[in-house]
Amino acid sequence: MKKVVSTFLLALLAWHTSPAQSNQKMDTFIDQLMAKMTVDEKIGQLNLVTGGEATTGTTVSTGVEAKIKNGQIGGIFSMSTPAKIRKTQEIAIKQSRLKIPIIFGMDVIHGYRTVFPIPLGLAATWDMNLIQQSARIAAEEATADGINWAFSPMVDISRDPRWGRISEGAGEDTYLSSRVAEAIVHGFQGDNLAAHNTMIACVKHFALYGAAEGGRDYNSTDMSLHRMYNEYLPPYKAALDAGAGSIMTSFNDINGVPASANKWLMTDVLRKQWGFKGLVVTDYTAVNELTAHGLGDLQQVSALSLNAGVDMDMVGEGFLTTLKKSLDAGRVKIADIDRACRFVLEAKYKLGLFDDPYRYCDEKRAKTVIGSAANHAKAREIAAKSFVLLKNENQVLPLKKTGTVAVIGPLANSGSNMPGTWSVSAELDKTASLVEGMKVVLGNKVNILTHLGSNLLEDPIYQNHATMFGRTIARDSRKEEEIIADALKVAQQSDVVVAALGEASEMSGESSSRSELDIPKNQQNLLKALLATGKPVVLVLFTGRPLTLTWEDAHVPAILNVWFGGTETGKAVADVLFGDVVPSGKITATFPRNVGQIPIYYAHKNTGRPYGNSGDFEKFKSNYLDVSNSPLYPFGYGLSYTTFTYGDIRLDRNTIDEKGTIQASVDISNTGNYDAEETVQLYIQDLVGSVTRPVKELKGFQKIFLKKGEQKTVNFNIKVDDLKFFDNNLNYVAEPGNFKVYIGPNSRDVKEKEFELL
Repeated sequence: MKKVVSTFLLALLAWHTSPAQSNQKMDTFIDQLMAKMTVDEKIGQLNLVTGGEATTGTTVSTGVEAKIKNGQIGGIFSMSTPAKIRKTQEIAIKQSRLKIPIIFGMDVIHGYRTVFPIPLGLAATWDMNLIQQSARIAAEEATADGINWAFSPMVDISRDPRWGRISEGAGEDTYLSSRVAEAIVHGFQGDNLAAHNTMIACVKHFALYGAAEGGRDYNSTDMSLHRMYNEYLPPYKAALDAGAGSIMTSFNDINGVPASANKWLMTDVLRKQWGFKGLVVTDYTAVNELTAHGLGDLQQVSALSLNAGVDMDMVGEGFLTTLKKSLDAGRVKIADIDRACRFVLEAKYKLGLFDDPYRYCDEKRAKTVIGSAANHAKAREIAAKSFVLLKNENQVLPLKKTGTVAVIGPLANSGSNMPGTWSVSAELDKTASLVEGMKVVLGNKVNILTHLGSNLLEDPIYQNHATMFGRTIARDSRKEEEIIADALKVAQQSDVVVAALGEASEMSGESSSRSELDIPKNQQNLLKALLATGKPVVLVLFTGRPLTLTWEDAHVPAILNVWFGGTETGKAVADVLFGDVVPSGKITATFPRNVGQIPIYYAHKNTGRPYGNSGDFEKFKSNYLDVSNSPLYPFGYGLSYTTFTYGDIRLDRNTIDEKGTIQASVDISNTGNYDAEETVQLYIQDLVGSVTRPVKELKGFQKIFLKKGEQKTVNFNIKVDDLKFFDNNLNYVAEPGNFKVYIGPNSRDVKEKEFELL
């Protein structure tokens, strides 16, 4: 009873404590602690090392236990389980001089043990509530395993699908990525960071990492400030405005200076313009890599990084080994070491670690929370809603729950690939394959046959690179023709063929850039052979990025893009294929017709000689000789088993002033045979401006549910803030003039109406 009463009183006290009082209490505590710290102990807090459980870089930390005892480690990542983390925390609390607790981080990217769709798939749900729920569940599980810092969300805008890490973000759009970032931060951090089931979010990668030249990871980035402020920076700021407690530097350079040494970015923009008061951490060995960028030796670049505004050095230990020397040499100031140390200590204070360093080490909670049936059920629901129906000629889908289905392809029987890239805590050996999941859902109703069909890739060395970290897919050493011939025998016994093709999970993600984006040639040969049987063929496409599917779109009757759906992929695919769930996903990154169109994105600007909409080549216009300018699938695209009809846009007024609002309304009707969800998208175009403006920009969306035959009116309120942008002087303005509002099911197929800002 005493414990219950004291807990209640503490909660009541916390409720009555104002933010100012709370900050004052924290400041006083940290002031007193830092007064006791030596310079070496302060520098030790800036050192983040790896526990080595997950491979996320090329360097492994050594001598960790001794360094903890000596106060030389502030944080550890890639270590899990309450018992292991408690044991490590006890070294800091019982054997270091000042007993400063350690913060424990992990790459909790799209789930923990229960894995949700890759972030590009999560974004395709266009459901911020579900995305927030996925982050909340991930936080519940990760914190139950002792972890209190998530290196997520990744909010990098990417308009080049050759870049493998497009799979980790929300795609190409500024507005949507900002909303997704907010949802994930709220999911991780909740309302109280000191609660035992919340964790600090870490926004990454600051900044512009998704615009790496040539889509090649770690490469240079070069863009104007105008584009930076209008298109690439907003999602980072949205995540920070949502309360994210930390941010991670990117590997690329910005205006010629690598992010981890870029004082303009880390201090002028982040701290001064945006007022960020959280922790800045580098990416894996990013400080050390400044040497390869050509900025000096380890001591020089470590000093540059600290002076730029970085607080914590991930893995490289340049801060630990050189900052004291630089301080003695006058290259860094004690004030900057104090600043960095304070931000690290504040993060620990906000997590409640000084009050109870073991609050995340509850083995009982770990046993009940992690991988629960409820979490798996939610993962299955979200996965099914992330899938995008790209084509469904003659209503091949949904399939009937009768007869025989052949599931053929290298992704048919690989459970380890279902979680997708950056699922470092997934239990790969316990994840059901596509075939296994389908069998659980369908039971004895459908006879399921299966065959490898083809190797993932023709080149075995390339396949090894594409199936790292336990994601191996078995190879058949026979000639391609023999493998396909065997597969066709299986196909001939079926009523319908499901071709499970595309990328392996590690063909996207970090250091997984691709110069060609076709389905691998040997898989395409299998697909052609399956189509030649005359059987209905459904392509279940696994991918972490937009692919070039021009041939597939022309020849395959049905294409369902399932990304990598996480722990419950197999069951979720069965749910959609057989009609228990109607697909509602919409792509958030444009699918090009070929690699030559890249970069391709919907919010492009017009040229002085804009290309028409006919699709035909026009001399002296901005177009290609050999391909249309239009994408294969536009941003926001995704079909359903039903059909939706959009009425004309109605505006309640035709003008708006600085304080006003215009309501845009449209009637949506479900004119098909299935109850289903639809994402209604609103875009705006600024027709005349002091600088060139995009042809349209997403400014709102609503996901609605309509029963067959039902009609609903969807209303959007357009405010002046929706019309603002950064002008040539980086002033955030809305300029008077004419605008168009577009509403539709995707960025291409829209209704339009015009209004004026007075």
